[in-house]
Amino acid sequence: MQNGKIGVTTENIFPVIKKFLYSDHEIFLREIVSNAVDATQKLKTLSSKGQVSGELGDLTVRVNLGAETITISDHGIGMTAEEIEKYINQIAFSGATDFLEKYKDNANAIIGHFGLGFYSSFMVSKKVEIITKSYQEGAKAMKWSCDGSPEYSLEECDKAERGTDIVLYIDDDCKEFLQESKVEGLLRKYCKFLPVQIAFGKKKEWKDGKNVETDQDNIINTTDPIWTKTPSELKEEDYRNFYKDLYPMSDEPLFWIHLNVDYPFNLTGILYFPLIKSNLDLQKNKIQLYCNQVYVTDSVEGIVPDFLTLLHGVIDSPDIPLNVSRSYLQSDANVKKISGYITKKVADRLTQIFKNDRAEFEKKWDDLKIFINYGMLSDEEFYKKIEKIALFKDTEDKYFTYDEYKTLIEGNQTDKDKNLIYLYANNKEQQYGFIEAAKAKGYSVLVMDGGLDVALIGMLEQKFAGSRFCRVDSDSVDNLIVKEDRKQNTLTAETSRMVTSMFRQRMPKIEKADFHVDVQPMGDTARPVLITQSEYMRRMKDMAAIQSGMNFYAEMPDMYTVIVNQDNCLIKRIIADAESACAPKNAAVLTEIESLKAEADSLRNAQDGRKPEEITQAEKDQLQDVEKQLADKENVLDATFGEFAAGNKVINELIDLALLQMGLLKGQALDNFINRSIELI
Repeated sequence: MQNGKIGVTTENIFPVIKKFLYSDHEIFLREIVSNAVDATQKLKTLSSKGQVSGELGDLTVRVNLGAETITISDHGIGMTAEEIEKYINQIAFSGATDFLEKYKDNANAIIGHFGLGFYSSFMVSKKVEIITKSYQEGAKAMKWSCDGSPEYSLEECDKAERGTDIVLYIDDDCKEFLQESKVEGLLRKYCKFLPVQIAFGKKKEWKDGKNVETDQDNIINTTDPIWTKTPSELKEEDYRNFYKDLYPMSDEPLFWIHLNVDYPFNLTGILYFPLIKSNLDLQKNKIQLYCNQVYVTDSVEGIVPDFLTLLHGVIDSPDIPLNVSRSYLQSDANVKKISGYITKKVADRLTQIFKNDRAEFEKKWDDLKIFINYGMLSDEEFYKKIEKIALFKDTEDKYFTYDEYKTLIEGNQTDKDKNLIYLYANNKEQQYGFIEAAKAKGYSVLVMDGGLDVALIGMLEQKFAGSRFCRVDSDSVDNLIVKEDRKQNTLTAETSRMVTSMFRQRMPKIEKADFHVDVQPMGDTARPVLITQSEYMRRMKDMAAIQSGMNFYAEMPDMYTVIVNQDNCLIKRIIADAESACAPKNAAVLTEIESLKAEADSLRNAQDGRKPEEITQAEKDQLQDVEKQLADKENVLDATFGEFAAGNKVINELIDLALLQMGLLKGQALDNFINRSIELI
């Protein structure tokens, strides 16, 4: 029997392992099982070269639970006493203190950098034993034992078969790893696709009201996952079944991309475009990263372009430096090449589908566009690769490439300043009236109702020179695409003021909503009252909902314009009735207002051109007093207009109709509208 100390340059490695690796302690099982698989693979390689005599026998790696232990057994190459001394007892650990401080938050960095995969077992074990026998002729079986201190023992033992058993005596504070469900869950997470069969106990079947063990091994892994095969070996069904295996509760994927490259780096995998039903389905941790079929992580930022982290599937590469910090990962040249390759592969696959079966591509567009739009917004190279096949959809459910749509509308939707106007709606039902008004002019209207469309619009306005996007309900159709100079308001200033005052006073008080009344000549066939929403403010508020740092806009009120069409016969009738009813009451007030305006103008002229200090306080007070009298008299006019408007059912009906169209009529106001409509009928 041999006793000794493990060769490390730090006094005691085990407290370091416990302290710095504990947050990621479940990976011990991955490391030990992976070592067993490596030993088995090495045996296969030696056998293929004729260096191992006889049959290899059953090569299944077995994981067994005892009352206090977990045992991982393989029938691989095993180890001699000299190999134990070399690979287990000597740990190159120079500069440990500096390294541990640098990587204290990254367990993988420590394990991978120093070959400590085996020693991760001490994160959960109070004692570890290795019972091993080398494949070499005449090799003696050896037993190595360590209780978590630098001391170990090494002695000969009885072991009939080639291979290695690792026996973990689980620590008192890690008893959860003695639960069958816990261990099986970890094995399925980390070892599901290892290239050697992994057995965890026996399969169970339901018999006589309880689960009973059978004689059949409980194999937890698939040794030849489909990403290790070539596309020519696989059918559509294989890809779909693999997706169901990865994501049992998910809908069928839209399509998939098989990655297979061996130069200038090694990369295999399958990426799926999932069916997204809502933003609630957007999850970024669905791509599983493997290293030679060993599960590593589902956090692939930096390896996969950010916009493609919305995809599902598997990536496997031995060339990705898994055991370094993320900042290094993001600057690593190999990783950047892999990221660029995946981007190109996705763009090529989308282009292939578009060219080979455009009808199928259009059918899937509404589900695909969130990926494609995200990609174009976040990756300029992806935009360049995809811009020729990215689609617009119009309100007739027809699809167009960007170039096709530009050709379609440039003859009719170019304004007097030579700007090409893209009209769009984000809710076909709610904006139906505005859409129909645009279509009556021969205009096309796009549907842009995706969560990223407001950001996409901003980008496309920069990409498309001389173009502007306008939501169809942001103004009257003639103001959205101005073909000629705007018709002038032909009403007198007093009449315009009266109409503005009447409608302003009858607008409801809605929380976080401001209404501005504007009297315009819109033609006698246009609606009498139209409510539109400011394109700029609405777009800023929409952006605030998806982009941090814009909360200022989110808190601002919605800005609406109430357009009163002076040409409409109903408005003409309201004006005539209002003037008839209000003129007698306002005659004297209007005379006083004219007199006060003249006096105010005279006082302002007297002060014009003088410095503030040259104007006496008495002069200032006199002007202020006249302006106050003027405001009071105008308030009298407004009161008269308001009294008329309050009793005029047509004004209130027109306002409510416009509010209803915008989805702003609710609660008691809606009930009042219904009752009034019935009465008017």
